[in-house]
Amino acid sequence: MPKLPTEEAFFALPPDWVCEVFSPGTERIDRAKKKRIYLREGVSHLWLVNLLEQTLDVYCRAGEFWQEVDTYAGDQKVRAVPFDAVELDMARWWDVG
Repeated sequence: MPKLPTEEAFFALPPDWVCEVFSPGTERIDRAKKKRIYLREGVSHLWLVNLLEQTLDVYCRAGEFWQEVDTYAGDQKVRAVPFDAVELDMARWWDVG
């Protein structure tokens, strides 16, 4: 983003990456409705995190469609686009104790 807006209460430029963390009642909305909105608005990368199932679904924009890159689960160590230069330890995501 070239500069932060000073007068508007919103950003006109879409983010490159969005991560949705499902709440108990939001998965259907996030997976269907919001996913289409992000595609329409030009988001390039989408992560969907399900805390109950301990999964990460990774998508990349492919023209007018989402291309599923991979699904990760449990205690995997992952390198997921667009942050694939950094290894993420998913076991730390689920540690609530």
